Amino acid sequence: MILSMLAALPVILICLGVPIFIVLFAVSVGGMVALDLTSLKAVHSAVFGGLDSFPLLAIPLFILAGDIMAQGGIARRLINLITAVVGGVPGSMGVAAVGSAAAFGAMSGSSVACVAAIGNLTIPTLVKQGYGRRFSTSLIAATGVIDIIIPPSIAMILYAITAQVSVTKLFIAGVLPGLLIGLLLAIFVMIRARALDIRVVERPSPREVLAAAKAALWAVLAPVVIIGGIYGGVFTPTEAAGIACAYATIVSVYVYKELTWQGVWRIVTRSTVLIAQIMLLVAASTVFGWVITTSGMPQAFVAFIESLQLGNWQLLLIFNIVLLGVGSVLEPPPAILILTPLFAPVVAAAGIDPIHFGLIVTINLAIGMFLPPFGINLFAAHALFKVPLPDLYRGVLPFLAIYLFVLGLITYIPALTTVPVQWVR
Repeated sequence: MILSMLAALPVILICLGVPIFIVLFAVSVGGMVALDLTSLKAVHSAVFGGLDSFPLLAIPLFILAGDIMAQGGIARRLINLITAVVGGVPGSMGVAAVGSAAAFGAMSGSSVACVAAIGNLTIPTLVKQGYGRRFSTSLIAATGVIDIIIPPSIAMILYAITAQVSVTKLFIAGVLPGLLIGLLLAIFVMIRARALDIRVVERPSPREVLAAAKAALWAVLAPVVIIGGIYGGVFTPTEAAGIACAYATIVSVYVYKELTWQGVWRIVTRSTVLIAQIMLLVAASTVFGWVITTSGMPQAFVAFIESLQLGNWQLLLIFNIVLLGVGSVLEPPPAILILTPLFAPVVAAAGIDPIHFGLIVTINLAIGMFLPPFGINLFAAHALFKVPLPDLYRGVLPFLAIYLFVLGLITYIPALTTVPVQWVR
């Protein structure tokens, strides 16, 4: 009875609009009292123990690096270079938007930041070329979530910490799914451009491409340094995040000279607000996870799943449905922090690779970000670009089909995520 109340109480409080971190603290303390687990002094130890994590430092540093790159001219120069490279093909501007989102994801890992940064730079041109405001905004809302899948990803870092798996292995496993989604989105944009009979932009001359590459040299080096350093074993993801912050600051202030130190300080203070929100969630979820584990709920959940005698394909299908539903109403960080302590024991008992399952979780929650009717990216795009939500709901459906197709491939062909990890190892 008490375990059922622990499972139902978070849902009720979330539906009532209670902030997520308060929900987690309230349920945790209530569970400790009801189950007479230990003294409430354990809350203090769990909170600070959860925050005392070296891999966790990567989250605030990557958020800050992404904000500096967006404001310091690095993101804009990457878009200009990608536009010059793909110029001359049908749908070149739309393809450039997809490529820019993937490149921005390789530097920041923040989906809403990607929608704002890439959308402001590409949507006016897309509309002018004839794609229409609904399609253009829907494209940005959908491609913005590539940031969650392509490393470095905040969602992957949180899952790795919660499930106690390697962050680097998750990053490696996320490259192929992210690139596959980007490729399919680009192909769809090209097909759409032909259907709309959008005029093909004149192919830039080699001199123009060279000029764009020269202007974007320092911008291109950012993802090369970050991702290359992680995969090459030069530094850890956390160290890569710190290097990304330093690199973005130096390039933006001294090379491109689009930021002053006062501007950097404003970005730091603004990023601190988002970072504090995430850290509050992490602190609360640590207590919540400890209570859930100590209460015996994971063992009961495993026993219940085993009693159903489901095959792994059926189990993964259920997980996908649950994660899509949760992802449509919660952002990836709280969804991961709440569900992973419950799902991880079931996954281990079923013999499913935790890295493979981590990618399944990540892709599901990425799709949830633009899944109608509550996808957060949809509300962000609506607020930023003034497109009615019903139009966005219809506009994202083709992109939703592409993501679900890739999700199906990743779910039932584990080699797509596990083999690249073995290669790099």
